[in-house]
Amino acid sequence: MFLSPGLHGYSAKFSPFSPNKLALVACQEYGIRGSSCLFILDAPGHANAPLRPSSTFNWHDGQFDVSWSECAENVCVTASGDGCILIWDTFKPRDPDRVLRGHEKEVYCVDWSQKKGENLIVSGSWDRTAKVWDPNKVDALPVGTYSGHSGIVYSAIWSPLISGTFATSSGDGTLRVWDSRKSYMPQTVIAAHETEVLSCDWSKYDPNTLVTGSVDCSLKIWDLRNPRVAVRQLFGHGYAVRRVRFSPHSNAVLASCSYDFTVRMWNYTVPPAANPILEVVEHHTEFVYGLDFNLHIPGMLADCGWDSKAIVYRPKSITEA
Repeated sequence: MFLSPGLHGYSAKFSPFSPNKLALVACQEYGIRGSSCLFILDAPGHANAPLRPSSTFNWHDGQFDVSWSECAENVCVTASGDGCILIWDTFKPRDPDRVLRGHEKEVYCVDWSQKKGENLIVSGSWDRTAKVWDPNKVDALPVGTYSGHSGIVYSAIWSPLISGTFATSSGDGTLRVWDSRKSYMPQTVIAAHETEVLSCDWSKYDPNTLVTGSVDCSLKIWDLRNPRVAVRQLFGHGYAVRRVRFSPHSNAVLASCSYDFTVRMWNYTVPPAANPILEVVEHHTEFVYGLDFNLHIPGMLADCGWDSKAIVYRPKSITEA
């Protein structure tokens, strides 16, 4: 566990290069005002061991999300409350290596493409747009702006299986799938929930399967080949679902975290009459905001919350499976 007194966790991501490295962003004043910090943590390969910061990077505004580069093991990107996308070289001094500007309001989410040879960043903002960036471009301007949402873009995630494709979820209740080469219109628009959709994620095994998490306390599984109706709706959380993540090690397992202070493990492929909840993890005393699977160690997760705790652990339900 790692404690960040006075700073409240928003996002935690394992490195795609190392099983023992975790990036964490945490904000003062619950992200409403004040500064923030990007922590690079050394995470031992066994669960529940202390997490030790190897480096820290302060910023004058909030940082709400973090994602690692798939091309350089020491580089990550964060989403800033001042409308900037910050690229950090964790081997260099304390200032960002690059600052990308283009959004008109707070940037709430970022994701670095996972496809080989596709070095692109997608961001989502309170200005209701998503933008795609090429970090190698000298002018630091977005290569595409994707409009259409009528609410905040809370989540923007690249497909791990389809080149140039990303999904967004929004306060307008929709899930949208975009071809990054066609900014003028989404490929698919799904009326996913009747309330705000705070998170979405792609299956790591099926290019047509996504999950959404909403303020209505539920998760929904979607098949892009038949997007009119959800494949399944999962209930169990008592408050809004803040983040959803498919397992990279099992095509049946996903995880979610919530404002009900819990993380839940799910098997969404069980028969409709069966209970899909595998386990409820209760080790936070405030909203749980960040959640991620370790790509290298099956069954290992990291999460973070507004109680200033970041925790690496292995839920029994998926470790034993």
